[in-house]
Amino acid sequence: MSLFSSLEISSSGLSAQRTRLKVISSNIANINTTRTPGGGPYRRREVIFGALPSQKSFMEELKGQEENTGMRQVKVLGIVEDSRPPKMKYDPSHPDANEEGYVALPNVDIVEEMTNMMVTKRSYEANIAAINATKNMISRSLEIGGRG
Repeated sequence: MSLFSSLEISSSGLSAQRTRLKVISSNIANINTTRTPGGGPYRRREVIFGALPSQKSFMEELKGQEENTGMRQVKVLGIVEDSRPPKMKYDPSHPDANEEGYVALPNVDIVEEMTNMMVTKRSYEANIAAINATKNMISRSLEIGGRG
């Protein structure tokens, strides 16, 4: 694997984690949203990731088989709504309460969202560390090449 391929993989990971962080932020921001344009409470969203092969020509793929290249990018395949039911809270004074006095609240759990945010942060940091290590290897390679 070339050093530039490593940069490509890490940058795709950064992009995917940035999308995940935006979705988590939206979930947290809407933790008390009981009425949406679509009707009903806000529904928690999740990001679906997938690994994609690099975009190479057929000959490049054949040559790459010697290196056992495999997958090269992380891609956001989609953002889906969580299928868990809304939380029901008894509050007959709330404007969105049903006939029995219960309000349908979003299915967002702040502890789960904060945990996901920490995992996303760690993944982002790992990709930054990989990019920095690759930059150092490129720099060292140029130094070695300059000595000869």
